[in-house]
Amino acid sequence: MQDVVLAMLAKEPAHGYELRGRMRDALGPLGETMNAGQIYVTLARLTKAGPVTSERAEGLPDRPDRRVHALTPAGQQRVSTWLTEVSWPKPDLTEFHLKLVAAAAARLADPVALVDAQRREVLRRLRDAQRAALDRSMDPVAGLLLEGVVLRLRADLEWLEACERIWTARDRTGRKAGA
Repeated sequence: MQDVVLAMLAKEPAHGYELRGRMRDALGPLGETMNAGQIYVTLARLTKAGPVTSERAEGLPDRPDRRVHALTPAGQQRVSTWLTEVSWPKPDLTEFHLKLVAAAAARLADPVALVDAQRREVLRRLRDAQRAALDRSMDPVAGLLLEGVVLRLRADLEWLEACERIWTARDRTGRKAGA
């Protein structure tokens, strides 16, 4: 969650309510179940740790003052590192989806290039799992786990292909994710 919040701040400084809105927009119907308090707790931790600064901004006459959060240079570096990180499989694809949205919204990276990097990693892991599954001396019960890994990686490849289609189409039409 911390890396996602940092990436969402990379576009521009924001207060917690704005960040929550950006994430809800990026997640569509899945964003409705997001715990708003988690964003504020995450912002407090990031401010304390140093990748984020915050300052009080005067509210409008009918609204209270708010804390506006911005990335520090350390926060910007962390976002850059996170965007280039290739680790798969993740237990939750939401983080990768948000990585694509944040990268496109703040023009930090090309979402199609991020998808391609993930695809290369998934293909590498798939080859390794398939090689291991060919080992005839393996216990059939252990082989069942490898079969599951292979099936999961194949499904991940299909999902990454769908991601590439959508982000490529957005590039062609000029529409930007998160805009």
